Amino acid sequence: MLQEQITQDLKTALLAKDVMKVSVLRSLKSAITYAEVSHGVKGGAGLSDAEILDVLTKESKKRQESATLFTRGGAEDRAAKELEEKAIIDRYLPAALTKEEINELVDQAVQELGEITPQTMGRVIGYVKQTAKGAADGSVVAEVVKGRMKQ
Repeated sequence: MLQEQITQDLKTALLAKDVMKVSVLRSLKSAITYAEVSHGVKGGAGLSDAEILDVLTKESKKRQESATLFTRGGAEDRAAKELEEKAIIDRYLPAALTKEEINELVDQAVQELGEITPQTMGRVIGYVKQTAKGAADGSVVAEVVKGRMKQ
């Protein structure tokens, strides 16, 4: 399970005195705990791996956005730190799908759900993201779906 892997890696990082990794993994555990509370998970059931992947994806995206803003502001050292944190988080995420693979998933969605219209666009995007299981960037999926939408 993904949460157990993060816990084990945190223990290893603590023993190795890897300050950066310890900090990132603790923040991930905190984000996961926050998600558990917000989802109303009780009795130690925990989140599913898919839900944890959603949390990790959001955390990775936050780091990328922060790095972009720091770069724009001329704080290259802080941007580099954010990117280093993002790299640690990204190790737990599945490899991102290529645009061609996303196109194939959109083809599947069209076969199952019908033509892409402004009214069905959200369902198609949701289908592709669910089928990709966290491996598809939402902005790329939306771009591909919008490009194939019937007016």
